[in-house]
Amino acid sequence: MSLITVNEDKCIKCGLCVEECPALVLKLEPTGPKEIEANVNGCLECGHCVAVCPKQAIDNKKSPLDMQSEIGEVKKLSPEEAKNFIRSRRSIRSYKNTPVEREKLMELVDVAHLAPTASNSQGISYLIIDDKKTIDLAVEECIKWFENDATWSKMLSGMINAYRGGIDEIILRGAPTLILTLADDDFYNGRENSIISLSYLELYAPSLGLGSCWAGVFEICARSENSPMNKIFNIPEKKKITGAVMVGYPKYSYKRFTDRQPLSASFYGN
Repeated sequence: MSLITVNEDKCIKCGLCVEECPALVLKLEPTGPKEIEANVNGCLECGHCVAVCPKQAIDNKKSPLDMQSEIGEVKKLSPEEAKNFIRSRRSIRSYKNTPVEREKLMELVDVAHLAPTASNSQGISYLIIDDKKTIDLAVEECIKWFENDATWSKMLSGMINAYRGGIDEIILRGAPTLILTLADDDFYNGRENSIISLSYLELYAPSLGLGSCWAGVFEICARSENSPMNKIFNIPEKKKITGAVMVGYPKYSYKRFTDRQPLSASFYGN
C-alpha cells in the first residue's frame, strides 16, 4: 500500500515536494510526484512534502494532510526584536513560593515537544514534578549521593556543607517545579534531542511569566547509572532521565542585559 498519495487533479507538477524531501522518497514524473519504492522506508515523517505543496495535492500517511494546520500570516520579529527576545531569557535561580498552574506547565512541554530532533527521531517524553515533598526528597537524596561519591563529595563540598548548614535552596533553588525529559535507555539521540527540546522550553517560559534554569548539578546524579532518582520518580524500566530543568515564577526582575565573552567567529574559504 502506498505511503504517499497525490491528487492529480490538484497537482500542478511544480516539483516542490520532490525537492524538499530529505530522504529522496519522491521523484517527479510527467503525471506528477511518485514514490521511489526502494526509499519509502527511509521517510523521516517530517511532513515537508505535504506542508510545502501550494495546492494541498499530496498526502503522506506518516504526516497526514488533515493533521497539518494552515500557517497563515505569522508576524515576523525584526532582527532586533528577535535578538532581544533571545537575550531576555535568563537562568532563574530565585523563585517565588508560588505553584505554577498545570495548564501553563502543559503549555511549556507542548512547545518543547515541537523542537527539531535528529533525523526527526523525536522519542522524548516529559515528567513534570510539582509536588514540594517529592522535590525536597529528591534534593536530599541528591546530596546524599554526592556525599557518598569520593570525587563529587570533594568537588561539591561547598554546596554540600551549605545544604547541611540549613540552606535548602541549593540544588533545585527552591523551584516549585522540576521538568524531566525521558527517553528509551538505548535511544542514541536521547540526550541531544532533550537538550534542544528543553532549550525551546526555556525560550518560551518568559512568555508565560515563568523563569527556568537548567538543573545541571542535579543532572549529575539524575543521569548516573545508580541514580536514586529512578526510584523516587518511578522512572519506567528501559527508560532513562536525559535532561532536567527547574521552572517557577521569578522572584526578581532584571533591568539590564548581560553580555558574553567576546565573540570568536571566523569565515573559512574565499
